[in-house]
Amino acid sequence: MFQRIQSTASAAVIAAALVTIPMAASAQTAARVYDQGPVWAISYVETKPGMFDDYMAYLNSTWSKFQEAGKKRGEVLDYRVLSVNNPRDHEPDVILMIEYKNMAVFDRSLDEQDKETSTIFGSLPKSNQAAVARENVRLLRGGLDAREIVFKK
Repeated sequence: MFQRIQSTASAAVIAAALVTIPMAASAQTAARVYDQGPVWAISYVETKPGMFDDYMAYLNSTWSKFQEAGKKRGEVLDYRVLSVNNPRDHEPDVILMIEYKNMAVFDRSLDEQDKETSTIFGSLPKSNQAAVARENVRLLRGGLDAREIVFKK
């Protein structure tokens, strides 16, 4: 009886393999029609009541300076600010989009980042104070980093 159970189990394993192998092979036959593109960092921001213009002033000055410095280094390809029409309560009314060359740009050393921050804000303590002050005009509601898919032609 043990031999019959063993042969039944062996037959089941063989049958599963015969069904699975063709499926795996067919899944790998499609040619890759895309490649990895740039990386988009997207932030969702809710401005506090009456603070939209103040936040736009910050984005047009300090935030833009950071993006332009990234463009000079060749790390930032482009950036955008989108205004959301009719957001629901506690949803973003501003979306920030930064297009980075690749994932490697996120590996800048802290010393490099601190140097750039000090250049734009005057010092790291002033940068920290500005970060706290921004909380008076907006709330971050999340974000994501996503790699763009570029289709081959």
